[in-house]
Amino acid sequence: QVQLVESGGGLVQAGGSLRLSCAASGGTFSSHAMGWSRQAPGKEREFVATIGWRGGSTYYADSVQGRFTISKDNAKNTVYLQMNSLKPEGTAVYYCNAGAFNYHSDYIPTTWGQGTQVTVSS
Repeated sequence: QVQLVESGGGLVQAGGSLRLSCAASGGTFSSHAMGWSRQAPGKEREFVATIGWRGGSTYYADSVQGRFTISKDNAKNTVYLQMNSLKPEGTAVYYCNAGAFNYHSDYIPTTWGQGTQVTVSS
């Protein structure tokens, strides 16, 4: 089974940018669709973005569409989340996940990283 380790979180001012990385080991990274989710204090975990196993199909939550970009480098076993124009409401723990799309094209995460904290100051 693939193991996931996130990095790149930190403190940034509103309007700034961060790039999160998620390094995978074990399993077959190239065969997995990947995604990012986040959980803000006192709130449920929410979907942020997903990318197909080939890296060609991407999907975003409406709240981040146009500001965040997910990408996948199968040669480096790494998935990235480039976050631009960050907002204070983006403060959360960001989790990388590996999974697959089912018959109905729903993304089903099966493996999670430990998360990385992103704090956006106003």
